[in-house]
Amino acid sequence: MKKDLVYPEGSWVALITPFDRQGKLDMAGFERLVDFQKSNGTSGLLLMGSTGEPTSLSQEERRLIIGEMTSYCNGKIPVFYGVTCGSTEQTIDLAQYAQERGADGIMLVVPPYIAPPQNAVYNFIKSVCRSIDIAVAVYNNPARVIVNIDPSTIIRLFGECPNLVADKEAVPNVAQLASVLEGTEGKIRLLCCDAPNYALTIPTLGMGGHGTANVTGNVAPAEMAELSKLWQSWEDVVKGRELYFKYLPLMEAAYSATNPVAIKAMVKLMGLPSGDPRPPLPRVEGEKQKPLEEVIRRFRLKEKYGLN
Repeated sequence: MKKDLVYPEGSWVALITPFDRQGKLDMAGFERLVDFQKSNGTSGLLLMGSTGEPTSLSQEERRLIIGEMTSYCNGKIPVFYGVTCGSTEQTIDLAQYAQERGADGIMLVVPPYIAPPQNAVYNFIKSVCRSIDIAVAVYNNPARVIVNIDPSTIIRLFGECPNLVADKEAVPNVAQLASVLEGTEGKIRLLCCDAPNYALTIPTLGMGGHGTANVTGNVAPAEMAELSKLWQSWEDVVKGRELYFKYLPLMEAAYSATNPVAIKAMVKLMGLPSGDPRPPLPRVEGEKQKPLEEVIRRFRLKEKYGLN
């Protein structure tokens, strides 16, 4: 049965994938993390994005996450799942599985490592969009996958795929955001990464974008929800600027090591389910934890969220 499309805005947190001490999926931990986000103002969740370590998960694990978390989150909080695999066929299979299980939407990144040309990217995304009825978001992250999804490609896809609802941008190029908004007449939901080295939050909201798809919300959900509100008045502009610089140290800590190495360490330090990243990604140990501990203390995050 076709469901109403979900249109993301506000703070969508790119959730970590929690593992237990044996490195297995911690599904009870997932539920606790969802409840933490739901209780603290998060608008929606992105599971199995780059923060969720999808390339280290087996297909069976990815299906398990989709099946169990869709059931758990239904009626609580909307969730989009990263479903990109190494081939179009595998990606469509996982996207259709997500739809069958009742998912709100999926998220597509360019398949990593293969560096497809732009027309192949267009064909890939269009094929997956047309294989399902639920909402689709594109995730443009050329730092991870080499290939940029050009604004012209996003605009063309938006015009041809009615279920393409959102674009998450993680690029050091504000002109790309402007081109996407202008080419879609502001109708696509534009979200940006919160990585401080890109500093896209203020430009995105300032141009009429719709929020953030962020990593920092794993440990500071209320803060990121506040920062990610749409700008609708001059007061919003002033407040947004103040909040950005207030929370910049948190974002810098969250990205102080390859994602999700730092944020998983911070989640663990908060006393929330996390586990270590799967090898070959390292865990944060010893002296390297101290700056993360300090920023958590500075913002009194454990006290604020009752995690003492």
